[in-house]
Amino acid sequence: MFATGVTVVTARGAEGRLVGLTANSFNSVSMDPPLVLWSLALASASLPVFAAGGHYAINVLAADQMALAERFAARGVDRWAGVEHRPGISGAPLLAGAAATFECINRSRYEEGDHVIFVGEVERCQHRAGASPLLYHGGRFYTEHPL
Repeated sequence: MFATGVTVVTARGAEGRLVGLTANSFNSVSMDPPLVLWSLALASASLPVFAAGGHYAINVLAADQMALAERFAARGVDRWAGVEHRPGISGAPLLAGAAATFECINRSRYEEGDHVIFVGEVERCQHRAGASPLLYHGGRFYTEHPL
């Protein structure tokens, strides 16, 4: 019963292979230094890339990017086919049209329960002015509506 934003966390593996996954476990930790966190299941096939890598990007999806959220959550598909992106300062892919991006260095990680919590120090962030966020609640996608 807790509404969240939706992100796609991306990285470039040591061999250059792109990885990305949908995550709604994203949160601010600190303003000074700028820290954010997200978590990933221990069973995730992408865990070795994120655990070994030094950098990743958190792409906060805009309301018009629901298809990307579904694609990067799906199994057995080429998640990157036809997806417009560019490399960030560390090489992690930045998705075109994202509401915001956070380019992070992997500062620390903690194994808790069946997930790993990644804490990233933000090296650069950007946002798309006027973009409405993609929200997730109760198994469905939403967008904002002013009260």
